[in-house]
Amino acid sequence: MTKFSLSDLEKIIEERAKVSSDQSYTAKLISKGIAYSSKKLGEEAVETIIAANQGDRVELTKESADLLYHLLVVLRAANVSVNEVMAVLEERTRQSGLAEKASRAEK
Repeated sequence: MTKFSLSDLEKIIEERAKVSSDQSYTAKLISKGIAYSSKKLGEEAVETIIAANQGDRVELTKESADLLYHLLVVLRAANVSVNEVMAVLEERTRQSGLAEKASRAEK
């Protein structure tokens, strides 16, 4: 199993966002604005869904990597950290998914 984490990817994205957009795809995405980065995220989500529905494990794995990368780029553009997202997930797992979802519907 790899020791590479979402936090590692977040750090790489943060570093690459600081360089010229002609030298970094990450910087290019962020320089085009959050709407553009979000659109790319949506495209990757669709490609991930297609791979899953086709039962293509290899493509699903690759598209999932693309999806996670683009999600972290959008989070970076929005100044939201992986730790903030993980804190929400941690809080939500303190009860069953159905109970948690029902509590959100009440608000």
